[in-house]
Amino acid sequence: MQRRNILWTMFSSIGAAAVLAGTASRANAANAAGVDKAKVAYHLSELDKTGFVLGNIQNHFDGMGGPDQVKINLVIHGAALKAFHSAQASPELSAHVAELAKMGLGLSACVNTMKAQNVSLKDLLPGFSVADKGAVVLLADLQSQGYAYLRP
Repeated sequence: MQRRNILWTMFSSIGAAAVLAGTASRANAANAAGVDKAKVAYHLSELDKTGFVLGNIQNHFDGMGGPDQVKINLVIHGAALKAFHSAQASPELSAHVAELAKMGLGLSACVNTMKAQNVSLKDLLPGFSVADKGAVVLLADLQSQGYAYLRP
């Protein structure tokens, strides 16, 4: 009887290991095919954190192995949007945003903030889209789509 229990335990363990190995192989294949690309939503509302957040996004792309490995959307509202007004943006910030946009960074501006600041898309740096229901609604929508939420 004990030998039967030992054999049952041994075969059960081997079966469980095979199932786990198959699951891991499928997960690795999915990652290699880009199926499980990481998705991250960055939330920016404070003007004085603009450079810090853009640096974090650059580091995120670099740390993940490039834009093919991660999809990042920067959602901006409040005072921070002023940094992205074409007329006010520094050449360094403009160049950094353009570089990140080429890498695939999504740039979303809150419609409510745009109204409050009396700006339209043409007044912002290239690459922006409007969060037409507001920044916080877009952030919630992105989270429901599997995006990780970061507010540095």
